[in-house]
Amino acid sequence: MRAPRSAASRAGRPAGPRPALDRLRHDLAHADAMVALSALGAVAGLVVGVLIVAFRLVTEKTLVVAGLMDDAERFEALPWPWRLALPIAGGLAVGLIFQWASVGSRQVGPAHVMAQLASQAGRMPWRNAVMQFVGGAISIVSGHSVGREGPVIHVGAASASLFGQWLRLPNNSLRTLVACGVAGAIAASFNTPIAGVVFAMEVVLLEYTLVGFAPVILAAVSATSLSRLVYGADPAFAVPELQRASLLDLPWIVVLGVAVGCLAAAYVAGTRRLDQRSRHLPLWLRTTAAGAFTGLCALAAPEVMGLGYDTVQLTLLGEIGLAALVVIALLKLAATVACGGLGLPGGLIGPMVVMGATAGGALGIVGHSLAPGLGASPVLYAMLGVAAMMGASLQAPLAALMAILELTGRADVLLPGMAAVIPALLVARAAFGQDPIFVAILRGRGIDYRFDPVAALLDRTGVAAAMNGRFAIVDSSSPPARWEEALASDPDWLLLADGDSIGGVLRPQALADTRRAATAGEALPFAIVSLHATLGEALRGLDQAQTPIGLVCSGDAARPGEVCGVIERQQIEAAVGYRA
Repeated sequence: MRAPRSAASRAGRPAGPRPALDRLRHDLAHADAMVALSALGAVAGLVVGVLIVAFRLVTEKTLVVAGLMDDAERFEALPWPWRLALPIAGGLAVGLIFQWASVGSRQVGPAHVMAQLASQAGRMPWRNAVMQFVGGAISIVSGHSVGREGPVIHVGAASASLFGQWLRLPNNSLRTLVACGVAGAIAASFNTPIAGVVFAMEVVLLEYTLVGFAPVILAAVSATSLSRLVYGADPAFAVPELQRASLLDLPWIVVLGVAVGCLAAAYVAGTRRLDQRSRHLPLWLRTTAAGAFTGLCALAAPEVMGLGYDTVQLTLLGEIGLAALVVIALLKLAATVACGGLGLPGGLIGPMVVMGATAGGALGIVGHSLAPGLGASPVLYAMLGVAAMMGASLQAPLAALMAILELTGRADVLLPGMAAVIPALLVARAAFGQDPIFVAILRGRGIDYRFDPVAALLDRTGVAAAMNGRFAIVDSSSPPARWEEALASDPDWLLLADGDSIGGVLRPQALADTRRAATAGEALPFAIVSLHATLGEALRGLDQAQTPIGLVCSGDAARPGEVCGVIERQQIEAAVGYRA
């Protein structure tokens, strides 16, 4: 007979000293491990900050170093043959690289992050992150109508997740680390720590919890601090003096919200449908076609190329006329739908800023021509357009409001911003029935991403916090005296070993006659549950195996030396006060 497992607590904490990292893993399995998660969030933010600064340097300096441009944003200065050829070459390069990679490694972007959270508890593969870094950089450098937030969200989430996997942390803490990576990435990339935190909670995790807030905030702070050492602390856009909105502006602000809501609905629907209908085509053909379409749009309006933040700045300064604003907004919409729907690994949020600013600026000019008594300047309407476009496309109004606050450094935009965001959101959601853009893409691919409060509650706790560590391992061929010796340690469970594996589990009470060994027919079936699993994953595993008992193992098999505890369905239910 093997030596019985020493009795610990029923929560599965073994007696005696343990390495510090083991204690950390056990503590993180609990739903209220705020202190440990906060420390990890701060460290993850630094890791994310380094990678995001590196990504920005690559995308901002490549064409400058190559001598093609004197500024990473000045695609307008390129001769027309370059404006056509550069996106085509970039699209072909990205397509060939991704075509060469395995199918699983091609999944990138915020939608991939959300899919991994839904199906893999936030375990992000490193290959996809590398593909995202390379593909996103090529897409941006070659002038496609994409943003950098998609790549940085993926790279940030993956780096934080891989950091947690390297430490072999439980899956419930990996979810929080992924949110830390998302918040840190947005914060470091755009100097918007508050928007990064809100985006991570409102768009990715779909929930707000106190335990989750603290580490996510610290990740955003540490990543932003590192980014500011390189890029400074100035807002992304310089905003001139504004004439504040009055009550007379309110009807036109609502009109702006409705119009931008229609634009957002077209953006989401177009991207989703093109993504669905083009997936049967070879990837290299899709990305090359996206590049060709972007190049053609750039012949008419070179402002559609690249991130477009220089265009936003000129719009805020009032240096672009009405006709040009309308053309840029519509062609930016068409080019971004092509790039996003045909599979280029760039961001979909940055173009929202450009479309919102140009559409809002155009509506501001029209409003002043129709009603000269409007108090707010067209510049304010451009900023409101950004908030409305982001709020309606992401269906995350708080994240949109925080974004314009931090991008411009102007708090006086918040009140009129709320009046613009809600009509835009209602139009996109209620009138046109559109989902948030990343959820729409996932549902188009057959993944139903939604917030389930019961699943969220179960996934906040790891099995190590609820498992029963009082068990003894006995060879099924042991004589009766060995069984009596095992029962002397007062275990809650007897695990029947058959060679190098566990063949079944048995309650001591079921062993009525200790003068004989148990037989295999008396053993209860069990499911194997990973030590890193959440209670939600454990419950799904028990349901799939159609058994109420699971063996919590450090490996992928029930070997005597790898069993850490026993988990029952009723323990899972008791741990969170849940009944199926």
